[in-house]
Amino acid sequence: MSKEIKVGLIGFGMAGRVFHAPTIVSVPNLKLAKIRETKAEHINIIKSRYPDAAIVNDTKDILNDPDIDVVVVATPNATHFAIAKEALQAGKDVVVDKPFTVTSGEADELIALAKQKGKMLTVYHNRRWDGDFKTVKKVIESKILGTLAECEIHYDRFRNFVRPNTWKEEGETGTGLLYDLGSHLIDQVQVLFGLPKSIMGDLRAQRPGSKIVDNFELVLNYDQLKVTLKSGMLIKEPLPRYILLGHMGTFVKYGMDVQEEALIAGLLPSQVSNWGDDPETLWGTVHTEWNGLQWRGKVKSESGNYPGFYDNVYKSLVGEASLAVLPEQARNTIKIIELAIKSSEEKRTLDFQ
Repeated sequence: MSKEIKVGLIGFGMAGRVFHAPTIVSVPNLKLAKIRETKAEHINIIKSRYPDAAIVNDTKDILNDPDIDVVVVATPNATHFAIAKEALQAGKDVVVDKPFTVTSGEADELIALAKQKGKMLTVYHNRRWDGDFKTVKKVIESKILGTLAECEIHYDRFRNFVRPNTWKEEGETGTGLLYDLGSHLIDQVQVLFGLPKSIMGDLRAQRPGSKIVDNFELVLNYDQLKVTLKSGMLIKEPLPRYILLGHMGTFVKYGMDVQEEALIAGLLPSQVSNWGDDPETLWGTVHTEWNGLQWRGKVKSESGNYPGFYDNVYKSLVGEASLAVLPEQARNTIKIIELAIKSSEEKRTLDFQ
């Protein structure tokens, strides 16, 4: 009989409500046992969608519960470190929403504490399970483009005003697009290419009254490979999501992974037979020389699978798989963010150390 693992979710805002809870309950033998939430509108959603989960208003009701095996920290960025530290000290395995922490020093402290306690520590970099990212990874590994010279990844939005009454727009430490969306892109690049030799960052606040970085461009140097990561809040017309330029050809992919939209609509992965499948209109285009012949055509997208993150968490806890998202990788993502901020301030390229 498979072991049941009970999960306590701290926070039911955008992260907890849209990304964590639906994917946790989609994994057999993971039980969403407790949720800490205080807002009435969120509590009503919990009662409707997760009637078997107990609702508590104090984090300690989760941390001090001996039946809770895994604690998921889905709170504002600046609180990740303190809550994750308290959970580890309470003897829990811990999942932290991205970004891992605000500083790499905080990340190092949590990594050391997890090792001391013998507990799992991982970060919710779910965009590794995006269908478009899985497709890009497959294209690169196929060598159909020859030696890769450039990779450009965009994560764009359009909101030309400052949204009121949200911590994400208040300019607190650890907020802004670089921490929010940039952490996803940097993690994906680590999976594809490892750590860069050097980093150049250009960070801007473009919207009137903006207190946060709402536009960034990072250039990561990998010797002969140039990687550019871009995100902004003033992108009305969709730009390519991925651009791969190789010595033999090019791959271009438009459109976002479809899973977030489905989760926002309240769908569960277990309820949708073709979960994570791109419509054909969003398949990428490859144009290359293959075996001496010119070839141009569509590349069917791989299926996205956000529950794959928590399936890996479960399997790693029961000894059936290695942990996919290592805390050291998430720490390196924060280090790259720190270097990008410094690079932008000093207007120079910095070595990764």
